[in-house]
Amino acid sequence: MTTVLIADDQPLQRLGFRMLLESQDDMTVLGEAANGTEAVRMTAELHPDVILMDVRMPGLDGIEATRRIIATGGRTSVLILTTFDLDEYAYAGLRAGASGFLVKDAQPEDLLSGIRAVATGDAVVAPSLTRRLLDAYVHHLPTGSPPSAERKPGDPRLAHLTDREREILTVIGKGWTNTEIATRLHLAESTVKTHVGRILAKTGSRDRIQAVILAYDTGLVNPS
Repeated sequence: MTTVLIADDQPLQRLGFRMLLESQDDMTVLGEAANGTEAVRMTAELHPDVILMDVRMPGLDGIEATRRIIATGGRTSVLILTTFDLDEYAYAGLRAGASGFLVKDAQPEDLLSGIRAVATGDAVVAPSLTRRLLDAYVHHLPTGSPPSAERKPGDPRLAHLTDREREILTVIGKGWTNTEIATRLHLAESTVKTHVGRILAKTGSRDRIQAVILAYDTGLVNPS
């Protein structure tokens, strides 16, 4: 059973989500939060598997709420809900530690499959789309971050990667799927999956999306 917390400031939106989720045999809604502050508090109390997190809420917004929830190191995954698929808030949400995002007008089956995906540790956003977000919102990097051309891959988060793992992290950042990596680097797909798992563990990345962001932040990949 996947447990879900709904965080949205619109009561009708929360009701719609609840009705959809509770129609599923494998999902249950633990509660509803009307703002980011409530989402943080209720997550600490209820420990849901997944939070459906709206971005634009009064007071503490969904981005900062996501950052605080992920910073606790708990098992809860965050699925950002936004209005546009290239919204700057989606980018900020991924940087804050969200496991993906969906647009609010997504089909019900897409929302359900997205919740199931993040509940099992997968990322909802395709790597290529994540790369598109990074390219589109490079100017939203934190103040003081040097241009990507000046960043060197000597970041301590990369220190324990083998040459092969660094190579695979680079192409993950370029949006390659496991199948593409296996084909182009002449590896078995099972070997690629093993490498990806080790990369996530060694770099402390929660999922593939965070690995893409790491590849960009450390200069392994530059915006096109």
